[in-house]
Amino acid sequence: MTKPTKYVYAFAEGGRDMAALLGGKGAGLAEMTRIGLPVPPGFTVTTEACKVYLNTGQEPPELAVEAAQALAGLERAMGRTLGAPDDPLLVSVRSGARFSMPGMMDTILDIGLNDESVTGLAKASGQERFAWDSYRRLIQMFGHTVLGVDGDLFEQAIAAHKARRAVADDHLLDTAELVQLTEEFKAIIRQETGADFPQEPADQLARAIRAVFDSWNTERAHVYRHREHIPEDLGTAVNIQAMVFGNLGTDSGTGVAFTRDPATGEQGVYGDYLPDAQGEDVVAGVRDALPLSELRTLDPRAYAELGDHLRTLENHYRDLCDVEFTVERGKLWVLQTRVGKRTAEAAFRIAHDLREEGTITADEALIRVDGAALTRLMFPRFDARSTDRPLAHGVPASPGAAVGAVVFDSAEAVRRAAAGERVVLVRRETTPDDLPGMIAAQAVLTSRGGKTSHAAVVARGMGKVCVCGAEELAVDTAARRFTAPSGTVVREGDVVSVDGTAGTVHLGALPLTASDVGRALETGTATDTLTDAVLGALGHADSVRRLEVRANADTPEDAVRARALGAQGIGLCRTEHMFLGERRSLVEAMILARDDVARERALDALLPLQRADFTAILQAMDGLPVTIRLIDPPLHEFLPDRTELAVRLAGTAHPDPHERELLAAVERMHEQNPMLGLRGVRLGLAVPGLMAMQVRAVGEAVAQRLRDGGAPRAEIMIPLVGTVEELRLARAEAELVLGEVETEAGRALDCPIGTMIELPRAALTAGRIAEEADFFSFGTNDLTQTTWGLSRDDAEASFFPLYLDKGVFPVSPFETIDQEGVGRLVEIGVQAGRAVKPRLETGVCGEHGGDPDSIHFFHRVGLDYVSCSPFRIPAARLEAGRAALTETTGTSDTR
Repeated sequence: MTKPTKYVYAFAEGGRDMAALLGGKGAGLAEMTRIGLPVPPGFTVTTEACKVYLNTGQEPPELAVEAAQALAGLERAMGRTLGAPDDPLLVSVRSGARFSMPGMMDTILDIGLNDESVTGLAKASGQERFAWDSYRRLIQMFGHTVLGVDGDLFEQAIAAHKARRAVADDHLLDTAELVQLTEEFKAIIRQETGADFPQEPADQLARAIRAVFDSWNTERAHVYRHREHIPEDLGTAVNIQAMVFGNLGTDSGTGVAFTRDPATGEQGVYGDYLPDAQGEDVVAGVRDALPLSELRTLDPRAYAELGDHLRTLENHYRDLCDVEFTVERGKLWVLQTRVGKRTAEAAFRIAHDLREEGTITADEALIRVDGAALTRLMFPRFDARSTDRPLAHGVPASPGAAVGAVVFDSAEAVRRAAAGERVVLVRRETTPDDLPGMIAAQAVLTSRGGKTSHAAVVARGMGKVCVCGAEELAVDTAARRFTAPSGTVVREGDVVSVDGTAGTVHLGALPLTASDVGRALETGTATDTLTDAVLGALGHADSVRRLEVRANADTPEDAVRARALGAQGIGLCRTEHMFLGERRSLVEAMILARDDVARERALDALLPLQRADFTAILQAMDGLPVTIRLIDPPLHEFLPDRTELAVRLAGTAHPDPHERELLAAVERMHEQNPMLGLRGVRLGLAVPGLMAMQVRAVGEAVAQRLRDGGAPRAEIMIPLVGTVEELRLARAEAELVLGEVETEAGRALDCPIGTMIELPRAALTAGRIAEEADFFSFGTNDLTQTTWGLSRDDAEASFFPLYLDKGVFPVSPFETIDQEGVGRLVEIGVQAGRAVKPRLETGVCGEHGGDPDSIHFFHRVGLDYVSCSPFRIPAARLEAGRAALTETTGTSDTR
């Protein structure tokens, strides 16, 4: 008999290994309860209940009974009844998905208050103002979150009261005004919904749970999940927890603490504390919090106890922990814990330090960092030598350097960014509705909030530069400007520079300089604890990875830099790039040649130039493989634009004969779809002497390097092969030329000949093609285009944004390999090729070779190497190591 599904778990019934069912927050509460921390009791409604609701529009029939039983148990544990008129039990209702989505879903506090129980709460607490403050908070949160009332209506009412009293903060309003404000809030709800605020506590609770379920499908939640690649079908759990109150007076308060600095990774206790407040006040940033260290003075005992709990949690989770807590009349309660979001800098430093302390292994430390974080650390920073004085200082919430035009709302940030403009989003404080603008912006700047505010937490998670709490700035979003202490007015569209490391904002664009991490990666020498951590992680990745990492490099300069960054060769050297610039005239002469003699003359002129190019690149990569792709694009790309030529010729009475000849050639070579036309191996077979010239240049460069005492490892790659017959013909010609060079040089040349697999037919017939190939290199850029039947440039400019928005693509298939389609072709190609030649070398040379998710896929299907642009090599090395460990452990993270 099938065991019935259980939809509700008391905190005491769960644990950290139940995050998929209880959500991250519920699992954390259960784990803290299990290890004996002071957690207010409660229960969790599971993600499975949410899935049923989202799929059917109705809660599971069993949920009401299970929730009532759990509530009865909570009431017994607390000795109070929900919403009782004398001494009421109040509860919070909070979302809690499996993966942290800070601020993206809903929370409702103080469930259980009504017109009767507010009086009982006032008597029981001896704090009438506190009771009415809690009631107005419930009505405001419930009205906006559950009933859908415009939150600005409540804010406008609060602002009017503060203006009458000439006070800046909500907590300075007295009891009488809170009573009046509560009545105004109820009137707003009545006017906007046509119904009164619900007075029945059980009804409040049921509707709050349903609202949290619904918040899974809000636009901001969808945007966040898309950004963070969180699946849409997970649903959220709901945590119902006995309320404890930080707004009972100066001996109470609420805060957020980190066991290490989430911005830098430095050891020590970091966070914010807000006396006489509820938790949402800290996260929302509506009042500027105190540094957590101030709690030591305000309440030494609570501070010491908090320190003990933070150490317990970090030792237990073996990682940075983010902890929400409340002090209620001197009693410390821990309300939530999770593995904290952190910046790229903090991720590397924390992983390194925990490894050095013996808390985690070297493998675990490597799993906890990633290529995307390493790439962010390689971005430039502001030049420290700049003498520019900042407009203002704030909290350095998320490090880095960003320059952009100031905008004051999310929609404008999205609009300008879509037009290609770099922007900085400026707000007094951010809310979850600002998420699209935060994603679009280069940096976020707020005049309120601290390191634990919404802006700081979300920006850190996304790797965005962020400065919070720049109180010196007077931000006027309505007038679309802010004013600095100096009197400088910055209007929308003005350019500013935001330094998330120093916590400063500057007028204009500051000069940038290379990052310390970037320099350390090129020199291999650590200059501080961060670069030591990065080099240590890379060193371990190199020791465990199976995949080699090579570079896409077309010049000796690129080759030198790639080797310094750890490249193990060149996986793609594009020879057509060597035909541009001053050499274009020689290519034109080859194209315009009227006979074999003229064409050979042009090719003879190109030969020494190509040979010199290859010699220099082989020297830079001495001892390492260099895969040289023969010319790939159609020849008309080396000629002037057809339209420009026609316009120039039409606009003159005496047209240049050479230009007329060029236009005739362009017209003759014009193709409706050149991507699928005369290019690649087809060009080599159709244009006499072209492929032979390039192969001879490679062979002569190898011979020259051998004479110079080098160890050249040139590989010749023939592009766009669709059938084995093409490769057989091309290979025969190449071998003939190499044989001639061997005879002339008087020594053997070892130049393997392989092909790019970039057509679906090539992948499907890879077994036949392998008969003539020494190696395969998957050109996944063109393979993606030909598999999907689209042109990358056209698609990205037209319907890609729509497809990404509608979820047709979870991510662009040109950024991350389409595993089901293109990836399947890669897998078929590898298997078929190695069935013929078990030791066949296979690699990938599209830009997918530098994408973290794609690297893990290429590791799984057995490629020998990935090749990417030089800048991406360190991240590719790191991810190749992580891929090897993920295969061993079966998980992407050991936490």
